[in-house]
Amino acid sequence: MSRAAYLVLENGTVFEGKAFGAEKETTGELVFTTAMTGYLETLTDPSYYGQVVLQTFPLIGNYGVIPADFESENPTLKGYIVREWCQAPSNFRCEGNLDTFLKDVGIPGIYGIDTRALTRIVREYGVMNCRIQYTPEVTEETLNDIRKYVITEAVEHTTVQHNEVFTPEQTELKVVLMDFGAKHNIERELVHRGCEVTVVPAHTSAEEIAALAPDGIMLSNGPGDPAKNTEIIKQLSLLADKKIPMFGICLGHQLLALSQGAETKKLHYGHRGANQPVKELETGKIYITSQNHGYAVVSDSLPDTAEVSFENGNDGTCEGVNYKNMPAFSVQFHPEACGGPQDTAFLFDKFIKLMKDNK
Repeated sequence: MSRAAYLVLENGTVFEGKAFGAEKETTGELVFTTAMTGYLETLTDPSYYGQVVLQTFPLIGNYGVIPADFESENPTLKGYIVREWCQAPSNFRCEGNLDTFLKDVGIPGIYGIDTRALTRIVREYGVMNCRIQYTPEVTEETLNDIRKYVITEAVEHTTVQHNEVFTPEQTELKVVLMDFGAKHNIERELVHRGCEVTVVPAHTSAEEIAALAPDGIMLSNGPGDPAKNTEIIKQLSLLADKKIPMFGICLGHQLLALSQGAETKKLHYGHRGANQPVKELETGKIYITSQNHGYAVVSDSLPDTAEVSFENGNDGTCEGVNYKNMPAFSVQFHPEACGGPQDTAFLFDKFIKLMKDNK
């Protein structure tokens, strides 16, 4: 029989549930994702560093654990919350179950709570800190400790430590992928299109990147507050002056905008899931996208050399930028998907064309 577990919110609200996964107390930033599938990609997405992830879809784990679908080797989230987890998964690719996986990677889980009610609280009050614990007692000291939690050095904890090279059968272009906490499918999409991809640590200097003579630079997704990455922002400003084609995704999108003088802001509860609508302003076309971010570029802060290319269909926030002073563009959503719709994968083709036209 599962042990009782308690989810304590920083406002004092307590949800009683049951424990699964690793049994250890944890404190993190509570966020929710509306994705109906792709829980393995969610669990292994480095952008969730330091966060306790709530799945709004009620049944998780039904197709088990499939390592080939992981987006990173080492999950970095602090905890996992579901309404119900499947103890007997069924899928021809299945290599294990969710409970065992969470135990192996040291992530505590809690299930059997009202995830709809919990999501409504986050939507109303915004992202807040929380703790998974195994006693119902909540003291003022406990709440103060929860409220003090802050995600720090997120990119430093999720980037690679040394260069890694991925080569297709036939190489047409050379791309440097700056890893701020990259999902594997960014590299896969580029290799699939004939790009030799050199993945470099987040704090690689502009001169070191230029010395690799890339045809293009890919700026990856990643976790944390973009504005805290001051040295990376400085290096991106220097790279922009070199006029090498650049394509930014998620955190990469935000960092590139910051390097050009724009501002970012923290959203009330963020955009996380595989069903987020964005509008392409040039065509008026709506795309359904995969997203995972808690910050956004402030559209009105963009310089005259940049223009918004996509907007969020729900709240109108900036979802993409085209730059006029350099061969670069970026998007807030995830065109590489995994998990999620592949509606915007054409943006990788746009990047390929940009690099070829610039040669």
